[in-house]
Amino acid sequence: MKKLTVVIVSYNVRYYLAQCLRSVLRALEGIDGEVFVVDNHSKDDTVSFIRNKFPEVEMIASNHNLGFARANNLAIRKSHSEYVLLLNPDTIVGESVFREALAFMDKHSDGGALGVRMLQENGEVAKESRRGLPSPKTSFYKMSGLCDKFPKSRRFGQYYMGYLPWDSPAQIEVVSGAFCLLRREAINKVGLLDEDFFMYGEDIDLSYRILKGGYHNYYLPVDILHYKGESTQKSSFRYVHVFYEAMLIFFRKHYGNLGILLSLPIKTAIYAKAFLAMMGMIRDRLSKSLGFIHPSKVTSAEECLNFDADKMTYAEILDQLSKSDHSKKISITYTTEGVTITPDGII
Repeated sequence: MKKLTVVIVSYNVRYYLAQCLRSVLRALEGIDGEVFVVDNHSKDDTVSFIRNKFPEVEMIASNHNLGFARANNLAIRKSHSEYVLLLNPDTIVGESVFREALAFMDKHSDGGALGVRMLQENGEVAKESRRGLPSPKTSFYKMSGLCDKFPKSRRFGQYYMGYLPWDSPAQIEVVSGAFCLLRREAINKVGLLDEDFFMYGEDIDLSYRILKGGYHNYYLPVDILHYKGESTQKSSFRYVHVFYEAMLIFFRKHYGNLGILLSLPIKTAIYAKAFLAMMGMIRDRLSKSLGFIHPSKVTSAEECLNFDADKMTYAEILDQLSKSDHSKKISITYTTEGVTITPDGII
């Protein structure tokens, strides 16, 4: 049995995926591992591009969009390893990340899942690196704005667990699906990703089931980069529908036994949030069509904090990004290929 299987689900992000795979293959050196890419019927020639560039990667090409949960499960069922890592294609991992994460899980046999410290494009730590379960009370504090107003409160800030230090390992409740290291024994016991979730919410659901299965979920302060939003189009009407539908699925599944006095306000809040998000999207599109709002300019390489991946390791890039003043977004140049990757696209 192999030590680690890395599963990456991709959809129309072939250059970000290629960059992710470069970092993954470096991080797998010295580890008995394998990599699966499940492509959800991309239109940007991802399948042939990745097969030609990374022949060591097992590509599973779907002829339609399976969604995140089904696509991951497809690869997990084909794999045979002690650990499975679910990884977003719009990420970069440092060369030692896998070794440190696996060593931590080996030492903590109670660990069912593990997440890491995710850096945003400007080097700031993403709050989503650690989350609490969206219980009715925690969800209320998040939706009411109390979580943002008191982020380090153990009561009001539970959604992002902001009271925990960033530089120490800790037990958390929800591990992000962008980097979710799973113990095979745990998922054999509690089951794979729930395929009722097309996208979003499946990581929360799995994290909850792992906790209910008697395991702990952990946060480890090792850095990866996550280009938030490159793997999804968050400005689309489909995103709003899928995101808020996932919230309802989770609520019905785990809190459906609550009385109407508790369940009705939460369901109302979810529908209200979805309606406001949709209205804001329609307003912005109308404003753009009337010329009141100009499309945002794509960030050029000159405006970014640029790194040359042919001269630096990914660990060095992530270290320097984390120590930056966060005033600029990252861009990474591959000189030998004549390509620069920015958070807004490829140059």
